[in-house]
Order: sequence, then C-alpha cells, then structure tokens
Amino acid sequence: MQHNHFGRGALALALGMALSPAAHADEAALKSEIDALRAEVAALQAAVKQMQAGQAQAAVPPPATSAVAGAAPPPAAAAAVSSTAVAATAQPVAGDSALAGTTLWGYGELNYNRPTGNAGDTQADLRRAVIGFGHSFDESTRVYGEFEWEHAVASADDQGETEVEQLYVEHSLTGNYGVRAGLMLIPLGLLNEHHEPANYYGVERNFVETAIIPTTWREGGVAMYGTTDSGFSWNVGVGTGPDLGKWDPSSDEGRESPLGSIHQELQLAKAHDLSGFGALNWQGIPGLLVGAGVFAGKIGQDTSDFPADGAQLVLSEAHVRWQPGPFDLSALYTRGTISDTQALNLTYLGQPTPVPKAFWGGYAQGAWRALEWGRSSLVPFVRYEEFNTGAEYAQQPPGFGTPALPTERVWTAGANYYLNPNVVFKVDYQHFNYDDEALGYGNRFDLGLGYQF
Repeated sequence: MQHNHFGRGALALALGMALSPAAHADEAALKSEIDALRAEVAALQAAVKQMQAGQAQAAVPPPATSAVAGAAPPPAAAAAVSSTAVAATAQPVAGDSALAGTTLWGYGELNYNRPTGNAGDTQADLRRAVIGFGHSFDESTRVYGEFEWEHAVASADDQGETEVEQLYVEHSLTGNYGVRAGLMLIPLGLLNEHHEPANYYGVERNFVETAIIPTTWREGGVAMYGTTDSGFSWNVGVGTGPDLGKWDPSSDEGRESPLGSIHQELQLAKAHDLSGFGALNWQGIPGLLVGAGVFAGKIGQDTSDFPADGAQLVLSEAHVRWQPGPFDLSALYTRGTISDTQALNLTYLGQPTPVPKAFWGGYAQGAWRALEWGRSSLVPFVRYEEFNTGAEYAQQPPGFGTPALPTERVWTAGANYYLNPNVVFKVDYQHFNYDDEALGYGNRFDLGLGYQF
C-alpha cells in the first residue's frame, strides 16, 4: 500500500512538472491579449471623444429668418439653408477645408411674352439666374451673398446686367434676436424678400410690388431683427436711401417705377442722407400673416445747388395673407410720397417725366391648390391690381402743371403647375385697362419656367 501511494504521488509530481511550462505559456499569451485589447479600447475611446468634439463644433444652426414666410436671406436661400441644416465644420481660421460650413442655393426663370395686340413684339427671355451662398463662421456668425445675371448676356452692348443682390453678415445675439450689416433686401411687402419664382403666382412679378415697391429693393446698412413667443417678428434698420439726383425727366423709367429709377443698390452710393426702415409681422394663428412696414428718409443727398435738397421720401405698406387648407388669399396696399419737388420740377418743364408727389398701388389675389398628386400640384389663381406711379404732382404755375397719370388696372388669371415644390411651370393671361406700349402695358399671354434650390 505504501508503495502504491508513493507511485501515485510521483506520477502527480511528474505530470505537474510536465504541464507547468505549458500553463505558464498560456498565462503569458492571455496577458498579452488582454493588454492588446486594453490598448484598442483606449484608442477607440480617444476616437469617440474626437468625433464628439468635431460634432459639437460643426453643430451650426440654420440662418435666422424673419416672419414673412422665412425672410432673410432671400426665401429660396433661407429655405435651402434651413433644409440643408449646414452640418460641416466651420472654424474662423484661414485655410479651412473647401466648403467647410458653407451652403449654396440658387434660382432662375425663363419667360415668354406674347402681346395679343402686336404679335411682332413677342419675345422670350432668360429673365434671371442667381447663385447664392451662406457660410457659418461659428454657431452665431454667418455671411450670406447672392449674385444675379439678367437677360442672359451682360456687356456694354447688351441689355443684360450682373449684380450683387445681397451681401451681409448676420450675428445672433440670442436665440430670438440678432443683427445684420451689409447689403440687405428692404423688408417691405410680401414679394421683396421672397421673389423666387416658386414663391409667387404668375409668370411676371406683380406690378404693385415692382412699380411702387421696387423689386428687388436693397440698401446698405445695419439692421436688428427678432421674434417673440406670441408670434410677432420685427426688423428695423438704418442705411442708404435713393438719390433723387439720379432722376431723368426725359426717360420713362420714373413712370415705370419712381423709386426703381433712383435707388442706388450700394454702387458708390451717396450716403450723406441716411434712411430708416421698419417692419412688423404677426403669425399668431396658423396660416395667417398680418404685417406692415415703412421706409423714410431724405433723398436729396446734399447735392450742391440741387433744388430738392430737402426732399423727403415716405413709403408705407400693409399686407395680409391667409392660407386655409388648399386656398391662398392675399392683399397688399402701399403708398409713397416725395416732398419738396416743386422747385425741382420747374427745372423739368417740357420734359415728359417730372418727379411725382404721390404714388400708390394695391392688389388682391386668390389661389387654389386644385389638384395634387405625389409632389406635384396644379394651382390656378386670379389677381386684380390697381397702381399709379404719378398720382399727384406738386403744384406748378398755371399752364405748366403736369396732370396726374391715369390709374392702371390689371387682371391676371392663370395657373402654376409645380412639378415638385422647387420646379414650376406657369401660364397666365393679363388684361390691362390702360395700354401704355412705352411701359410694356398691354394685353398679353405669358408662359414661364422657374426653379429654385
């Protein structure tokens, strides 16, 4: 028995001695694998922290918009930037990677106009093409710009134009308030800040917000904007204004649009006399927009020996838009006055276009989303407008005064066919109460194609 126990103990000792190197080898291998896994976990943790830091830095809020259906930058631009949700790194350091924190947008339209009384004046035109950009320097500061080409070809021998339509820096002070500085669209009416082709009905922009409130009216200056929880939004600013010294009494431009003929567009703009503007809108009920705005200031620009150096411009407007279900109903009225024009108009005696003392316009419009399938829809509409670019002139000596212009009345009926929300085909017919071939007023049939992105 003792011999047997000794044999078993010797066998166990021999097996232990034989297995001991293998056990030690397995333990060393396991420890090596654990160390490698720990290193990989640390590397992954570092990568996650780096990704989180990059995402926090790239979280750029969409650009602030005003209450009129998303106003600055221009509506197509604002919609494009908001929907894109700019999720790219935006560091305010020279040498950023290409397009970091930057978005692009644009719009364009091609129109066909056929006068019913003179088919020989039928024309087709690439009316405009626009490219815009936005860049976020950080979570509070952004820059917006828009560049426009009109009538396809711009040169000294052509009628086309190339222009900067907007260029301003915007800084958010809080979630609801901010400040802008640069070349900005004036926040008046329903169209000036929302002039992309998919945002209005008809081939051409309406006459009231073209002849009385010039489109696209822009000035250089500084503005503050904000919104409230009760549905109000506001925009107030100070900047450049029109220059009455640019008035040409021998041209039809002043009859076509009094302010459109003398606004400066920040092109070496005379800035001795600054102007102020303000707009207030309310959207406290879904589908309803009610608002008003005013622009005022001296427009003589301290020109030496100018007979109307003290001339004052006041342009005000009120608007409403209601969108119940498939319907879209809107109306607008605007009136402008220019003071101290009597002495200036005396120097224009015998010329066809003196400076008006008063000009005004208004319209009512209704549209109905009659058919809708997928992303496409058909929207017939009708619009009635009245406007007068020379409703009153300053009193002149007997026999030398200028009579008021007749009030133009225009009916427009047609339809917008939206292939999708950003591509639209348009057709309409316009009937004018007072034909004026020099200004292009006359019954006509129109076709149009527009896009925005």
